[in-house]
Amino acid sequence: MRHFLFVCSHNRARSPTAEWVFAQLPDTEAKSAGLSEYAVKRLTPEMIAWADVIFVMERGQRSKLIRQFGVSVAETHVVVLGIRDEYECMDPELVALLTAKSARWL
Repeated sequence: MRHFLFVCSHNRARSPTAEWVFAQLPDTEAKSAGLSEYAVKRLTPEMIAWADVIFVMERGQRSKLIRQFGVSVAETHVVVLGIRDEYECMDPELVALLTAKSARWL
């Protein structure tokens, strides 16, 4: 079973969409969280420990992830997808981008 964690700022559009899309794959569990203190579901060290791969949406989020969680992240592969915060949750264009940009790791 593969464990994918998707992280964005507020856990309102990009990461919850990714969680839903990738939870449909066989032998895959997906979770999502946000880095902001105002996130719907805030990222925790337990989520990081659970993940085989962490996908962040933007380069700055990777830096913030490392600043906030330091050594917890050191053992986990972090992938920057390069998807800007300009989509609504479950937007078909967002789903297509997530699928295309993460295909290499699936």
